[in-house]
Amino acid sequence: MVLPIDPGQIGQDDIGEKRTTLEMGHREAIEHVRDVFTDAGFGVPVEFSPSEMLNEKVDAGRDPYYVLGACNPEVADRALDATDNKLGALMACNVVIWEEEPDKQVVYHVSIMRIARLVGMAPDNEEMADIVADTGEFVEEAFANL
Repeated sequence: MVLPIDPGQIGQDDIGEKRTTLEMGHREAIEHVRDVFTDAGFGVPVEFSPSEMLNEKVDAGRDPYYVLGACNPEVADRALDATDNKLGALMACNVVIWEEEPDKQVVYHVSIMRIARLVGMAPDNEEMADIVADTGEFVEEAFANL
């Protein structure tokens, strides 16, 4: 299969990649990230631990890894309209927390809005650019407060 885009040409800004490290325990980091993203305008309708599931189901031996499915309802509604409902396949905007070592947690996020435009699920127009910008502002605020 030939990819329609060259992954080597895609930079962190193209996918809205954000990453930071928190010096705290894993459970404490989950609570902190949830609180900060909620304060920035996101709800967290979905959350789960892939590491717990994989360790239980296939004895993966994974270190703590947690996903918060963050969502700003107003922006999500606009994005669904702008993409003829396709963006729902990528929702929610996941924020991942994994334990790099005890008391050292990595918080990671990529923009589903930007990725949807890159792969053609979302239009490359002014309306979508506004949605990307609005979501980016919420994420920037959250990461600034982590």
